Amino acid sequence: MKGIVVQFRRGRHTVHERHYLLDLGLKSREEAKKMAGKVVEWKSSAGKVIKGKISDAHGNKGLVRAIFESGLPGQAITTDVEVK
Repeated sequence: MKGIVVQFRRGRHTVHERHYLLDLGLKSREEAKKMAGKVVEWKSSAGKVIKGKISDAHGNKGLVRAIFESGLPGQAITTDVEVK
């Protein structure tokens, strides 16, 4: 299953560097909650792979939160991730 990195998880004053919001094409919060615990991989153009894990749903429109083992570069926003 493919998804898109939407944005950092952030608040007004803080940015969580390892937390990202992903759009997997889901329609509701219930569908997104079923994805919790799955592994995601982001591949750079140089071939480096950074793994993460879906932690929970984010909002009511089907976005999910993923926590990666290290932070993704800023260029990763709007690029693809793969759910295993």
